[in-house]
Parts: sequence; C-alpha cells; structure tokens
Amino acid sequence: MNRGAVLYAVGGLLQILAMVLLLPLGLCVRDDLRRPGSAAFGSVESLAFCGAIAFALILGTFLKWFNRRSRYDQGVREGFAIVTLSWVSLALVGAIPFAAWLMAHGGYQGPTAWLAAFTDAYFEVVSGFTTTGATILTNIEALPRGLLFWRSLTHWLGGMGIITLALAIFPAMGVGGYNMFRGEVPGPSADRLRPRLRETAAILWGVYALLTGVQTLLMMLGGMSLFDAICHAFATMATGGFSTRNASLGAFDSAYLDWVVILFMFLAGTNFLLHYRVLFRRDWRSLRENREFHFYVGTLTLAVLAVTAALLVAGLPDPGSPAGSYHVSPLSPEGYSAHLQAEAAKVADPAGALRHAAFQVVSITTTTGFCTADFDLWPTSAGLLLVVLMFWGGCAGSTGGGMKMIRVLVTIKASWRELKKVMRPRLVAPLKIRRSSLQEPMVANIVGFFVLFVGLFVVCSLLMTLIVPDLVTAVTSVAACIGNVGPGLAGVGATQNYAWIPLPGKWVLILCMLLGRLEIFTVLVVLRPSFWRR
Repeated sequence: MNRGAVLYAVGGLLQILAMVLLLPLGLCVRDDLRRPGSAAFGSVESLAFCGAIAFALILGTFLKWFNRRSRYDQGVREGFAIVTLSWVSLALVGAIPFAAWLMAHGGYQGPTAWLAAFTDAYFEVVSGFTTTGATILTNIEALPRGLLFWRSLTHWLGGMGIITLALAIFPAMGVGGYNMFRGEVPGPSADRLRPRLRETAAILWGVYALLTGVQTLLMMLGGMSLFDAICHAFATMATGGFSTRNASLGAFDSAYLDWVVILFMFLAGTNFLLHYRVLFRRDWRSLRENREFHFYVGTLTLAVLAVTAALLVAGLPDPGSPAGSYHVSPLSPEGYSAHLQAEAAKVADPAGALRHAAFQVVSITTTTGFCTADFDLWPTSAGLLLVVLMFWGGCAGSTGGGMKMIRVLVTIKASWRELKKVMRPRLVAPLKIRRSSLQEPMVANIVGFFVLFVGLFVVCSLLMTLIVPDLVTAVTSVAACIGNVGPGLAGVGATQNYAWIPLPGKWVLILCMLLGRLEIFTVLVVLRPSFWRR
C-alpha cells in the first residue's frame, strides 16, 4: 500500500472541496449584506464556511506537498483507499458549517454538547453526500439559505461522485483514476463510454448537469422560486431527497410539480450511459435491448398499480382509530384525527391515489426519499412493498442507491437456475441477460454482494434494536440508510426525522449510509487490516 499516493489524492480533493464551498459562502455573504444592521461575514454560518475553506485548503496543500513524490505509484488498493478516505474526510470538512450553526442555534447543552452537535452535523452531511436524505433537522425552514444550498449541493456532488467530477476536471491527479472510478460509480461494473477516463467522467457529468438544468426550468414554470427549484433539482437528480421545506414537496401541493419530479426521479434512477446514448447518439435501440431498464420499468409499473389498488380498496384507517405506529412525539388524538383526514383526502379518488402512489413508489425505488404523503398510514401491504423496494434501488450507473436492479435480476435468475439444477443435476445453463451470457465470476460477485448486503442489514438492525425501543423503527431506519433512501416507517417515517436517535445509533446509521453509497465492497475491503500492509 502506497500511503503517499492515497494522501496526495485526498489532499487534491480537499482543495477542490474548498473551491466548491465558495458557492454557499457567497450566498451567505449576500444574505448578510441584505440583512438590516449586518455586515459581510457577520453571521455564524459565513464565518464557519470561511473556516472550513481555510482548513480544507491548508490541509489539502499540506498533504499534496509532502506526498508529491509518491503520487504516481498506485494500484487497485490505493484506488479503493482513496475513495473511502476521501468520502470520510470531505464529509468531516463539510460538516464544519453545520456544526457551528447547530452549536449557536440548536440548543445543545451540557458537557457533551459539542459531541452531539458534531455528530448531528456529520450525520447530515454524510446523508447529503451519500444521497440518503435522512435528516436530523426538526425545522428545516429555519436554516439560512447558505446552509440550505450547501445541504442540497452535497446531494448533487455525491450523486455522480465528487471523485468522478475531479477526474473530469483534473485528469492527471497522479493516482489510479479507473480504480477510483470503479470504487465510486454504483453498479457491478464501471463501464467506459470513451477510452479516456476523463472523457467518460465529463460525459456523465454533462448529462447530469443538462438534466438538472431542464428540471430546474420546468419547476420554475410550476411556480417555484429559482432557489427552491435549484435545490429540489439537485436533490432529485442525485436521488437524494433533501427539501427546503419541512413538509418536503408536499408543502407545494402541486400535481404539476409532483409529476415533473416523478419523471426526473425516474430518469435519475436510469443508467446515465443510456441517457447519453439516447440524447446524443439517438440510439433508441439501447433502450429496447437493455434488460435491466425493462426490469426497472416493469417493477415500477407493477408496484404503482399494486399500491394504487391497495389505497383504493383498503383505504386509510378510520379517523377515530388510535395511532398505530411508534412516534417519539405522538400527536394528540385531535391532531392525529385531523392529520389522518388530510391524508385520506389525498388518496380519496383514483387520480389522487395514482398520483401519490406513483410519487412514493418512484421516490422509494430510486432511493430519492421525497414525500408528498404520510405513507406510514397506508395499508400494511403497501408499506411492506415500499420497504422491499428500498433494497432494490435504481439501475446500475444511475445516482440511485440500493442493491441495483441488475443485481436483483441476476440473483433471481441465478436462484431459478439452481432450482432447476435440483431436478437436473447435470444441467449446464449459462446465465444470460438478453442474449449475452454472464461470466460465472460476475455472477458470483453479484450473488456475494446480495448476501453481504442482506447480512449487513441484519447485523446493523440487531445493533439498532439495542438502541431504539421500536422494532419497526430500528429495522426500517437501517433499510432506509443502507439503501440510501432516507425516510423509513414509524419513528423515522415520512413525517418524522432522525434527530431523536441516540448518538450510538446515529453512528451506526452513518456507517450504513457509507456502506450503501460505496457499494459495500469498497468500504469493507479498506476496513481489513491486511489491506494496509505493504
């Protein structure tokens, strides 16, 4: 292991982060100047952004300078180490503005106040970078615009990957570019569009930026302000789910905005290589022949129809019935009844049921996590289906989390093949996707990932049951974080947040978010002691 090459690359990425932080700092300074009686850099958040920028620049320059002679000696191990350490360190720097604001305005008290504020800030930023969308904020609308913008920007950077962005801008980083690219891009393999890695990274980011810009314009046509449109477009295309409103997209109560977001969540959950081939090469054949895309569309269609039917047939509980799920701060009987009536009105007719079912199914499957309805009140069958979809995720090469559709499809085919072999032990049946046979090492890799994903989910769920008093909350919080979804059920449901989770539980969930975003293997390999031996 060449630690110098790893530290050199981490230093370069910290320098890039410092430049990115200038954007929210500029917005903070602008708001400072517009505030009566305030001067530039007169707010806590402005000073905190300045501190984060200075720290990232100094540390990044130091790491690059003292490791410059080792930067070219790299390999596979260095690539995976760079990805994991970069995501951890970038989140640490990115948490500084949130930690400062929380210490000043969050009401933290006691000798461990700094630890609680830092944990919450780190949780929020890791949730942003990993595009999970789980939040510890109880009043999102109280945040300054600079922090709201930085919160959404972490989504956008993490969606396509800040290392992929660095490769597109600075191709000669002096480290194994493809090894980093492979460690960060979600999916069983990281395909190239061009022989040069920089061109592939630039194409992916170009398509990503184009779709983000189009969605921003469409949402402004629906009545959103420029600021809200940009923040929600960042969160949608990154399949992140951070909103500028406490009630998420439900605060806008617009069918037009809901369907626009549904469309772009669907596009964000599709392989971006397909977007490039369709948009720039007019290669519609790639859509017709891509079995993962067909499986993705089929899954969404059937799930939307099933949830819509469940809502129309079973409906929501009677307004007079008691609350049926665990909440840390439950509503009063009158408040619960009023909330239930409002939610029932959303799905009272077929059009409303279809709209909200489509929104939540696409939001959960693509792991975006936006909410327009409290699906914790929906029929049990619909809730269970949404939990299952948290694991499936979007397509490989998309910004979605989860296991990815291609892995689910291959695992189903591999299981069916083994079932046939029970009856015909001598059967030789290559596993095919369309007309192409998958190599057995690839099948083993995918099945191994599936087993590891489920195994880690079980282990982390057991840990959370020791910390959280409700089983549904403990299990779905892990599912929502390791799948990079955000909202779960019960205590972490659509109208709840993660602020009340005890500190140990937050650190378990932080690990889950990193494991899910970096595809498990990348993190687990780095955690092995033998990985760091020379």
